[in-house]
Amino acid sequence: MTLAGKRILLIIGGGVAAYRSLELVRAFRKRGASVRCILTKAAEQFVTPLAAASLSGDKAYTDLFSLTDEAEMGHIELSRDADLLVVAPATADLMAKMANGLANDLASTALLATDKRVLIAPAMNVRMWEHPATKRNLATLQADGVAVVGPDEGEMACGEFGPGRMAQPDAIADAAAAMLGEHKVGPLSGKRVLVTSGPTHEPIDPVRYIANRSSGKQGHAIARAAAELGAEVTLVSGPVSIPDPPGVTVVRVETAREMLAAVEARMPVDAAVFCAAVADWRVAQAGEEKLKKDGSGPPSLGLVENPDILATIARRKEGRPILVVGFAAETEKVVEHAKAKLARKGCDWIVANDVSHTGEPGSGVMGGDRNTVAIVSAQGVESWPDMDKSDVARKLAERIATALKDKQWV
Repeated sequence: MTLAGKRILLIIGGGVAAYRSLELVRAFRKRGASVRCILTKAAEQFVTPLAAASLSGDKAYTDLFSLTDEAEMGHIELSRDADLLVVAPATADLMAKMANGLANDLASTALLATDKRVLIAPAMNVRMWEHPATKRNLATLQADGVAVVGPDEGEMACGEFGPGRMAQPDAIADAAAAMLGEHKVGPLSGKRVLVTSGPTHEPIDPVRYIANRSSGKQGHAIARAAAELGAEVTLVSGPVSIPDPPGVTVVRVETAREMLAAVEARMPVDAAVFCAAVADWRVAQAGEEKLKKDGSGPPSLGLVENPDILATIARRKEGRPILVVGFAAETEKVVEHAKAKLARKGCDWIVANDVSHTGEPGSGVMGGDRNTVAIVSAQGVESWPDMDKSDVARKLAERIATALKDKQWV
């Protein structure tokens, strides 16, 4: 995807991933963008202004109180002369400053002074990423309209493994191109679509949780397909290890209750597709410390029912989406169970699929690349052949576009 003629202000935060920001400068310029860089003081511990200037072909900026740069209110000009501000790596400290409106250096001041869109690529230790403070700051930034790409999951410089690695430079450049590209004209142009994807994780204690095998592949594919048809798409995703779809606003959650809150906060929409495999139950009292084996046998885990996200949205009296689509992952009597779920939940369609294993290693839909579904509605059942999940997504997005146009549900 091209960035020809676009101007990007790249803010480099102080983390080990800063060295990859130099690769990001190359990726931006390869796509035709002009790049200016701001380095925080911490970033200068990992990369030099000279390296950033050499690769960008423009001066690198570091000092809020530069006599020459600030003579013409440089932080204002830098923030407003760009088409897009990209923060990579977005450290926990930078995210906290952004979320709380702090402005005590050139980077944070430029971010507060901008009237342009902002894309962040978080990178930090997994424990910092999963800290409640970082989660709050991320939620605030997303509510303010800041776009997020990554982080990826993998091994950290500190030796730990988990989410927290900065997204690949090409993935960040693709996300920037999607944000700056002309809005696609298609059958979903002007429509707002919300998609849920992936599993939820319900904590047992600080290190264990209840989950399922959902990979998020189908939900992410649906979000991408809807965006490609011109929709403004919000993807509410549980913990997954697959990349964010380009051109989509991604909201990350872990638990069912967090997912419901994120969905409700983004109402109203024209269509909502609930593809996430939400855990039915959670532990009533999750342990504050790791549960230990003490010889008395396994602990008794009292379970309580999680909120029903699909039914909650389908039964809204105000702000209900025009079209509400649920998914039913079944291992037997797929269509029969889907029909019952349709009546019970109050939604418009159920996309039913068989997720049973055949006995072969790696078999089953969850985690796989193919799917066989049936669309169940009050008008009947339409069975689709076995397809790649991306093909299922495209066909479903096209069907949603037709339904919203004709006001006919199947």
